[in-house]
Amino acid sequence: MRLKKQIAYARKILPAATWRALNPPARGPVHLILALADHFEPSIVPEDGQKRASRPEQERRLEHWAREYPKIVDPWRDHDGRPLLHTYFYPAEQYDQGLLDMLADHCHAGWGEVEIHLHHGISHPDTAENTRRALVEFRDQLAFRHRCLALEEGSTRPAYAFVHGNFALANSAAGRFCGVDSEMQILAETGCYADLTMPTGFWHPAQIEKLNSVYECALALDQAAPHRKGRDLVAGRAPITFPLIVQGPLLTDLRRTLRSARPAFENGAITGAQPATLHRLSLWKQAQVRVLGRPDWLFIKLHCHSMDPTQKDAVIGDSFRNFLAALVGGAADRKETLHFVAAREMANILLAACDGRDGNPGDYRDYRFKRIAGLPLSAEKSTSVPVSLKG
Repeated sequence: MRLKKQIAYARKILPAATWRALNPPARGPVHLILALADHFEPSIVPEDGQKRASRPEQERRLEHWAREYPKIVDPWRDHDGRPLLHTYFYPAEQYDQGLLDMLADHCHAGWGEVEIHLHHGISHPDTAENTRRALVEFRDQLAFRHRCLALEEGSTRPAYAFVHGNFALANSAAGRFCGVDSEMQILAETGCYADLTMPTGFWHPAQIEKLNSVYECALALDQAAPHRKGRDLVAGRAPITFPLIVQGPLLTDLRRTLRSARPAFENGAITGAQPATLHRLSLWKQAQVRVLGRPDWLFIKLHCHSMDPTQKDAVIGDSFRNFLAALVGGAADRKETLHFVAAREMANILLAACDGRDGNPGDYRDYRFKRIAGLPLSAEKSTSVPVSLKG
């Protein structure tokens, strides 16, 4: 069965992934807009996905992370003076007020932002009604209790970025890990402006054929997996269909493929087995995820599981420190201008590019969706309306 899954996966992505790897790399000076989507699960038990770590262990993990991560990233800043941020996609179904208080404090101090993650439909398919309820309740806890998420000017509804648990966005994994065909429509109606789920883990049935892109869904949002087809974002044309699909790199690693004599893929996952390296950076650039018409702005969306104790070295240990030093220290020689961004900021920069903005992409971090925590108190108070008044 595993071989069949691997063959199906390779047939789906191998042509486009290899074609992108064979294309000429980006020429000349480039801006690298880099976001790290952290599937942030303090309760994770790597040996058994159905178990959860004890509450004291979750608190210990989070305390250690909040204490140590700033020490590691603080010396290495981007072109705009910003540290490498994590966007902490916290599981809605595992909401814990005390843990979110700790994480929100870490983020309000400047080390990241919190967004929405959701695992559902595991033991049996979920329903549209339950999915909507879970998203709205968690969205409002994050916004009104913890001062996370964002607002768009003129709106009182919290806006958010999203990652689907088990990668099964909009019931794209053959009915597993979701069950809700209309999920993308629900995301749109509850304020999701960007989905950062793709690409999947290796050999996953939810992987789609469209790769290395930022785009609008081209299929009806109430059908399963409408992100299978899309309209690429283009400079000078404002998108109208949300959430935007913001993909990370997925391409063939030709060097590893030649060594092993079988396809080896790069999917932007920072793991113990695949720590970040300058070779991988070259592949992330080779993916050329960009708004058409803005070839000098490259968007690199990576992902990790920082609370998984088996991934410690890759996300906070020596391999990570060495990569960060090489990334920042060698940027000028590689003709790269680095911009470390949160998911929200990446979406804002994409929207600015679509509106024809140019210059320093770091100037557009707050272009359209602004952090609730960063708004004046009067603006925050104006958002405190009953849930029944919001979509």
